[in-house]
Order: sequence, then structure tokens, then C-alpha cells
Amino acid sequence: MKLRLTALAGLMVADTTPIADHRGAFARLFCARELEAAIGTRQVAQINQSFTTTRGAVRGLHFQRAPHAEMKLVRCLKGRVWDVALDLRAGSPTFLQWHAEELSADNARMMIIPEGFAHGFQVLDPSSELLYLHTEFYSAASEGGLRCTDPRLAIDWPLPIADLSQRDAGHPLLTPDFSGIVL
Repeated sequence: MKLRLTALAGLMVADTTPIADHRGAFARLFCARELEAAIGTRQVAQINQSFTTTRGAVRGLHFQRAPHAEMKLVRCLKGRVWDVALDLRAGSPTFLQWHAEELSADNARMMIIPEGFAHGFQVLDPSSELLYLHTEFYSAASEGGLRCTDPRLAIDWPLPIADLSQRDAGHPLLTPDFSGIVL
């Protein structure tokens, strides 16, 4: 795994180089030792998978507050998505800035999203599938969400939003006094 820093402190991208031969390919998707050496990550507590059928669909923006704040490692197993991480950390010099990467099965790229970030994605290819590794268990009481179309965030979604769950469409817009989440 080759880790690449982004302009948002703590947010990284991991590129994997599959080893290929006439039978196909092999790639390491996760190595706790490599990640711990690079970023001091905790153990994975939960693994989730999503499958989204509609091109242009958006899922997110989701996050968890302390004491259940989590680091997410997100990888695309099938298709392509525009993966977005948004800095919500109170006092961060990159507060409310976002970074996006195209994740696909072909590019073998993974986003490493630190605690205090919201996460969402838009499906670029129909029937795309994501794998999420979380460092904390899900807690409904700690869950939060932001509306992906909030003008204050100005996220540049590459496609018109074709499908959005009722839950995600109902997330609030940021209030003028929102100063971030404390970890």
C-alpha cells in the first residue's frame, strides 16, 4: 500500500498495486501493521458493505460524534464512485473543506477518513459496491448527517443527483453558528 497525504490533515488515500498474472490478480486490501505504522490507527471494530444500483445516486454525508467518533477506510469493490470526505473538526485549519477521489475496482484506491470528518459518495457506474472498515461500533445516539446539497459546503458532485434517500435529503443545512464537532 502506498499512502498519500491530502491537503486536509489526517485524510489520506491509499493506492494498492495488484500483482497480476495469467490467472488474474491479487492485492492486499488492508494491513493493520502498515496503517498503524503510518497513522497509528486503532483496530477495526466493524466492517460494512454498500451496494448502490443507480448512477448519480448519493449516499451521505454521515459522521459519528464522540465518544463514538470513527475512522473509516473506504474501498470500491465494484464499479466507480466519487468519494467525498468533509472536515468537521472544530478548530481545524481546513474546517468545512472537502476532498474527493474517484474510487473504483480498477484503480484499487482507498480513502482513509479520520475521526471528525463526514463521508459521502456519488455513484458513477451503476451497481457500484463499497467496503467500509470502521474503527468504532455504530451508535445511533452519536450519528450525524449533513445535507449533501448544502450551498455552504459547495461540494462539486460530478453528476446531477439522481437518487437520494429520504433520510439523507432530510439532513439539516449548516447553521451560521455551526463551529464543528469536538473530538
